[in-house]
Amino acid sequence: MTVRTIIEYPHPNLRLVSAPVTVFDEKLKELIRDMFETMYQSQGIGLAAPQIDIQKQIVVIDVSEDHSQPLVLINPKITRREGSTAIDEGCLSVPLDYRAKVDRAEKITIEYFDEDGARQQRDADDLLAICMQHELDHLQGKLFIDYLSSLKKGLYDKKLEKYRRYKRKAENAKKSEHA
Repeated sequence: MTVRTIIEYPHPNLRLVSAPVTVFDEKLKELIRDMFETMYQSQGIGLAAPQIDIQKQIVVIDVSEDHSQPLVLINPKITRREGSTAIDEGCLSVPLDYRAKVDRAEKITIEYFDEDGARQQRDADDLLAICMQHELDHLQGKLFIDYLSSLKKGLYDKKLEKYRRYKRKAENAKKSEHA
């Protein structure tokens, strides 16, 4: 298993719409193992393939604290939404551990394929339903920060740019020391 690099906002590839998976083979299973390893290493509960710069409709999720409930969703589609809820969401592709409330359906039904290509259907609620909706957004090129007001998103973008300027300055100073 390999830990893959997670690309971060504002990387343009996070905005691409992912293609459906058509081949269910050992290469796909290896990618899924890498995705779980990457997600667990990053202390996340969900990871979509676009976050590791692979534009395929693949999501891995495990909302358990002990990593005992791994779930693979391939070519997933939400077929039913019910209710409304919001929690503070974060994202492995959104730097600075930024979190914000996002309105999501409280309960969903989802259809997908598992890693062997078998069609599945599942009902989900609470954190699992929220995580599924968050990760499926990635497959459509959407991030949770897209749900924010333009004011909140603008403030985040300014904070991120300030952080990146600081980081570049620190890296340049370090290079100057070693030159």
